[in-house]
Order: sequence, then C-alpha cells, then structure tokens
Amino acid sequence: MKPAVAILSLVLIVGACQQRNEAASAQPASAAPAVAKSGALTPEQLGALGAEIRKDPGRGDELLQQHGLTRATFEQAIRDVTENVEASQRYAAAYRKASA
Repeated sequence: MKPAVAILSLVLIVGACQQRNEAASAQPASAAPAVAKSGALTPEQLGALGAEIRKDPGRGDELLQQHGLTRATFEQAIRDVTENVEASQRYAAAYRKASA
C-alpha cells in the first residue's frame, strides 16, 4: 500500500507542477527533445527520478527532459510500474533511498 501512496503522491506533484510551469514556460514545443518510450527507464531509475522531482518540483520538467520524458510519458511509466508488484516494490525502494 505504501508504494501506491508514494506513486500517487508523485503523480499529483507532477500534475501540480504542470500548471505552474505551463504559465512560465516560453520554450516552443518543437524544441522539446525526443520522447522516450515509457518503459525505457527501470523502476529504480523512475523511483530516483520521482524523488528528485519531489525534492525540487520547480525543476520537474527539466529533470524529465534530461531523461527524455514528458509528464505524460513519466505518468504512464509510473502506471506501468504499478501493474507489477515486484516492479512497484523496486520503485518504492529506490524512491525511499533517493529521498533520504
């Protein structure tokens, strides 16, 4: 249950950052990097990335772009992880470790 709560809170944080950053973003859509498939990152990498975003929500889009993700692809990757108990546990462990 704790991994699900952590994942849900992360998705909510990313969503909240989206509203704030859309107003401040002046970068044209064509300048965005290529989007990676949602399965491109391991659950551990997604957990560490989620923890980074939680630590500094203002840099959320920048952090996602560094990994070739958008908010939508990141959220989909999180959803994919939650469908597998083992992957969800790996994500949660990495998230906790990176949050410490």
